[in-house]
Amino acid sequence: MLESIVFYTLAAFIIGFGVLVVTTKNPVHCVLFLVANFLCVAMIYVLLAAEFLAIIQILVYAGGIVVLYLFVVMLVNLRRPLDAQIDARRQTRLGFVLAALLLAEISAIVMYSAMHPSTAVPFAPQGASGGNTETVGMLLYTDYLIPFEVASMLLLVAMVGAIVLARREA
Repeated sequence: MLESIVFYTLAAFIIGFGVLVVTTKNPVHCVLFLVANFLCVAMIYVLLAAEFLAIIQILVYAGGIVVLYLFVVMLVNLRRPLDAQIDARRQTRLGFVLAALLLAEISAIVMYSAMHPSTAVPFAPQGASGGNTETVGMLLYTDYLIPFEVASMLLLVAMVGAIVLARREA
């Protein structure tokens, strides 16, 4: 009972902070609401006994990504007049259509999963006695080593590409 109350409270906070991220006019406040949103998601991970994901959520998202957002906010010229910030190439109708398609897809998935409940057994590797952090580590560096390395190489290429693009403009 207590877990349900905590979960629904955190879910309400996540939805509220998500709405504030989208509707807040001050970009710095928007980033702060995003941090609060990430921290509430990390608390849900702790509630689900996924401590490793909670720590990664805090370190990677609440730490690294938000710092990146803050640097972008500080580097972008926010003192421009409002007319100069409006992009003539903005395709609002296309955005609404894509958002409606995404909402329809999510609704279809939720309805399908409600009508056809899953009988799948939660994943539990054989002989895993050290908790989920050890299990994730063993799987990551054995069965999923190649995708892990490919993802790290893609991130490295993206970082080098961002540096090259930033140096060209300077």
